[in-house]
Amino acid sequence: MNAARRRAGGTEHEWYDHHAHQYQRWPKSDDWTVWLLLGGRGAGKTRAGAEWVRNFVDESASPARIALVSETYADGREVMIEGDSGLAHIGPAARRPHYEASRRRLVWPSGSIGYVFSSEDPDGLRGHQFDAAWSDELCKWKHAEETWSNLQLALRLGARPRQVVTTTPRPTALLKRLLKAKGAIPHHATTYQNAANLSSAFLEEIASVYEGTSLGRQELLGELVEDVAGALWTHEMISACRICVPQGFHGSLARIVVAVDPPATTGENADECGIIVAGLADCGDEARAFVLDDRSVGGMSPRGWAARAVAAYHAFAADRIVVETNQGGDMVREIVKGVDPSVPVRAVHATRAKRLRAEPVAALYEQGRVRHVAAFPALEDQMTSYTGDGAKSPDRLDALVWALTDLVLRRRAGPQIRKIL
Repeated sequence: MNAARRRAGGTEHEWYDHHAHQYQRWPKSDDWTVWLLLGGRGAGKTRAGAEWVRNFVDESASPARIALVSETYADGREVMIEGDSGLAHIGPAARRPHYEASRRRLVWPSGSIGYVFSSEDPDGLRGHQFDAAWSDELCKWKHAEETWSNLQLALRLGARPRQVVTTTPRPTALLKRLLKAKGAIPHHATTYQNAANLSSAFLEEIASVYEGTSLGRQELLGELVEDVAGALWTHEMISACRICVPQGFHGSLARIVVAVDPPATTGENADECGIIVAGLADCGDEARAFVLDDRSVGGMSPRGWAARAVAAYHAFAADRIVVETNQGGDMVREIVKGVDPSVPVRAVHATRAKRLRAEPVAALYEQGRVRHVAAFPALEDQMTSYTGDGAKSPDRLDALVWALTDLVLRRRAGPQIRKIL
């Protein structure tokens, strides 16, 4: 930044020198074309991307044209532009840009223009040309390859068009290729490195949900977590099925079950008892299932986990509890009935190997017929690591299989299920 602009902005706006973490500081050398900032949630990726664009505009000798590419048009506006760390809220007020919603463009007082694009509309990039680009959450893009290709063809202004990519990493083919590309410089960041700018409640909540899981390595530590060879589920498959739903959403579902996979042992060192809540939106042959909660627990007595399952039954106004009886036979049903005799219980008995039972459920995910209404890291860890070869029983996964089998697959070939009145 030249001296006049430095004086006009004041040191409070010299973010790069005085406030940025080391990983938020873009390369100062001339031998790069793509700066990849891979980080966990809340690591400051958006602020770094916005500051890089602001710096590019300030340093440009003439008005620049910049592509701002996000997962959706709404994300481009609400995160990259109007978010707390967005372009409209950083830097000296006199030099901040204003957003023209009707034209989806950001205009700086200097004449530079930023155009907003969506990965849902890759052809929207055709016909444009740019000096620079900022791509946000690349690993969540819907049409990633096509959008990225069209963006590269549009980066044709100036001596060396440059771009920044800010994203939580996922093992996508595009990201893997970019990490190996000539002229790409990656920086890595964790959520904890930016803890001073995050609320303690946020840190405590995400730590309790994500820590110790592969999803935590991705979402908190910003690591690229590879898929397990031979696993029935991939991280990309799980990410694609995760959605947000309004509070009370489960009340609109046609059916809800609580599935229980009891532990083989009891006492303080007992294995986990898998307890999964799932529901069905009945749309005929294309019925869609929703995983609503994971209430699995370890180290509890039989009555303890039965009470937990019954509590889930009442909390979600479920239709029944589905219980595997391979471990304990009819006694398992009696334990649940002992907590609440009014709860309908369906006993299921496995007649096939775990992997054979799980394969039809994995197929439902591939067909887009299952959605997770939140992140369930421990369950998803079992799903993405399960190959059928492990010695440890995946209790949460077993309960998931029983729940989705009861909701969706029970009328097809599958585990034999018998109802106990």
